[in-house]
Amino acid sequence: MTQETTPEVYLIARPAVDHAAMRAYLERVGGQSWLERRVGSGQGGDGELLVEFAGRTCYRSWEPGLNPNVTKVRQDPRVYLHNILKSAHGSVLEHANYTFALHNVSRVATHEIVRHRAGAAYSQESLRYVRLVDIGFRVPPALEPVRQQVLELVERLEEFQISAAKALRLDEDGVPFHVKKEATSALRRLAPIGLSTDIIMTMNLRTLRHVVHMRTAVGAEEELRTIFGRVGEIMTQEASGVFQDFERDPRGCWVPGFPKV
Repeated sequence: MTQETTPEVYLIARPAVDHAAMRAYLERVGGQSWLERRVGSGQGGDGELLVEFAGRTCYRSWEPGLNPNVTKVRQDPRVYLHNILKSAHGSVLEHANYTFALHNVSRVATHEIVRHRAGAAYSQESLRYVRLVDIGFRVPPALEPVRQQVLELVERLEEFQISAAKALRLDEDGVPFHVKKEATSALRRLAPIGLSTDIIMTMNLRTLRHVVHMRTAVGAEEELRTIFGRVGEIMTQEASGVFQDFERDPRGCWVPGFPKV
């Protein structure tokens, strides 16, 4: 029986700063008091700390006077990050990477997601190696009127995967792995592109801002809107300073105040 699925999004990794090493560096350049204040403020996580650290390095703006051209510095992290966004100094956002496990998303969705190459990395379940014994499937809203026919069709394709593997004797003793792999690779060609799969996705903050904005727009593919709508919910909490200009409109779109950062 075909298993109906729903896309799930898990944030599984975030930046971790070595505070001792950062402090050692700052002791050399005269900015250690900034780190003490910054960590003591309790604002933001290590991802935003890393972004601010990179930004202040550009101007040596840890304290007034370290750079003779700088007589005043923004001490509130949120105010500092707002200025980064406003001035489109987006390169510093590329230092902080976040990793998501996307579960039960379709290969339709993953084919679109992996088109985002700049600032991103992917590892996807390989159906060349992983044989299909069941096919998870999500019926898109546009196909609700023919839901039963869709599920029946997917179920027949699932039954074929199992019967074909049996006819090819893939589970008999002594079958070399390379033979199983070749047959598994061939069988995937007869599976629906909408089958549920998993992918690990890593993106830096600059890329995440762009992709969340782009893939939750009204014209985006509906499953992508669901996936990145959830990513937007996570990141506006996880990195609220970097995403402080994002608002969600009544249509579910995540819209930034500064789209070109």
